[in-house]
Amino acid sequence: MTEQSLGPALLAHARWAIAERLGLAGEPPVTPAALEAPGACFVTLSQAGALRGCIGSLEVHRPLVLDVTENARAAAFRDPRFAPVSAGEWPGIQVEVSLLGPHEALAAGSEAELLAQLRPGVDGLILTAGPRRATFLPQVWEQLPDGRDFLLQLRRKAGLPGDYWGPDLRCWRYQVRKWREA
Repeated sequence: MTEQSLGPALLAHARWAIAERLGLAGEPPVTPAALEAPGACFVTLSQAGALRGCIGSLEVHRPLVLDVTENARAAAFRDPRFAPVSAGEWPGIQVEVSLLGPHEALAAGSEAELLAQLRPGVDGLILTAGPRRATFLPQVWEQLPDGRDFLLQLRRKAGLPGDYWGPDLRCWRYQVRKWREA
């Protein structure tokens, strides 16, 4: 499957999964063999340019077609930051799918060392400290272009103090291939 056909297939499955739950779907899209392979993705929904839901998988644990289907439904109906998407607003929702690449552990003894390794706009970041974990997709750099602010907000998302730096802090970077509806 080519890169040009992978994105539209993922978007079609994400859109169908939400529409089906809303009772608005027709026949499910054809599932290309490439979507049967294991994969991890995030589905992001936006409305009038504002975030409307975002849920995904950081680890590969099921076929990509199931991952995109479940994450699309979770972004639409179970993102705790938003009310469930309604049938009335569904036509105005834009869908984006981000296919995650492999994670790369980053060794850093300080925030400055970590920032020196990150590529704004390219790298997503997973941060853990004890049982706390959070991620920002590479697209978040568009809203948080300053590296220090990016890390501060990611630590807060993980439930940590914004300036936290402890011996249990671990970080991984990753890249995504993403597709957004026109």
